[in-house]
Amino acid sequence: MTPTAPAGVRRARQQPPWPDGDELAQVEDELAARPGLVTEGECTALLAALARAARGEALVLQAGDCAERFADAAPAAVDRRAEYLYSLADAMSTASGLPVVPLGRMAGQYAKPRSANSETRADGVRLPVYRGDAVNGPEAEPPARSCDPRRLLAAYDHAAAVLGRVRATWHGRPAGRRLYVSHEGLLCAYESPLERRGAGGVHASSAHSVWIGDRTRALDGWHVEWAAGLGNPVGVKLGPSVTPAEAVRLSRALNPAGVEGKLLFIVRLGAGPARRLLPGLVAEVARRGAPVVWLCDPLHGNTWRLRSGRKTRPMEAVRDEVSVFTRIVRAHRQWPAGLHLETTPEDVTECVSAQDHTPVPSLRVAFPRYTSACDPRLNPGQTADVLARFTQSL
Repeated sequence: MTPTAPAGVRRARQQPPWPDGDELAQVEDELAARPGLVTEGECTALLAALARAARGEALVLQAGDCAERFADAAPAAVDRRAEYLYSLADAMSTASGLPVVPLGRMAGQYAKPRSANSETRADGVRLPVYRGDAVNGPEAEPPARSCDPRRLLAAYDHAAAVLGRVRATWHGRPAGRRLYVSHEGLLCAYESPLERRGAGGVHASSAHSVWIGDRTRALDGWHVEWAAGLGNPVGVKLGPSVTPAEAVRLSRALNPAGVEGKLLFIVRLGAGPARRLLPGLVAEVARRGAPVVWLCDPLHGNTWRLRSGRKTRPMEAVRDEVSVFTRIVRAHRQWPAGLHLETTPEDVTECVSAQDHTPVPSLRVAFPRYTSACDPRLNPGQTADVLARFTQSL
């Protein structure tokens, strides 16, 4: 960050090593001068829809690509993804008998937190890691992996294009059944300049809802401090390292007024750890925390990294975590409000089907259609399988 960055920004985790502080400051100024991408009224409408889910009167399906690519902003590609998400929400609604709020991972999912700052090519060349199109390129060449602040402006432009197509789908749909957009609010240099003040206070104009990742949810970090001041619905990913006490403090920090639908807890524990950890989390938040909307992310905690370096996810573990989630949340008299999925309408082969579920060291699976820029996604058949498991478990 620039030397004059506020202390809160300086302590933000998972920020790119921007090479030019002056250029970054110019980009931030330009973003601050641009119109907001979403309106306060749109965020308020989503909050009302999520409040129904908080009361057990509706479900939420937050879904889309792991990492959006700028190329995905092409009109035909956006229309296909929007149609796909609506179709998934309709299927979920038919199976459950409840309205479903579709919340897309789109129009801004251009940045990714990473577990390492670099990676090694097959020929031994070490490269900076790909951090999403808003930061650098996925091509395994040094020039592409340089962090470029101007990409933040391109992220804004592509998000605006996607939002234009998404809003076109709203015609004739009630506010609670529209497709809203969300992304991980990761990059300080993108999110801070896009804050806007309205009648109800400050909101993030980068998306209708933003979430904080498991790697950036520190209570004393920038991300929680930033999200606590927003009027938008906010999500938090909860991985296996979270404690019940931390979850309670997060709920109070991010939803101090106890507003229904304001805060989404997106559980990503893994099938095994969920059995041990989720009962304590749900019980303590229900007893001492602020109201939350409980969502299950059954993918991130069930990720395998193969010897080749490629990641995959076993469907049996994914389905298992969904069942564990719904059973435990309901056992504590809370509402299992929905799912958070990385999925695509393309017929990809990135997650492992049940017949391939073998121990990691002996896994020999072909991935003929692995096109994700980052993590493995569910294909339509696998997504339908997960949705069925969820609705049958309610």
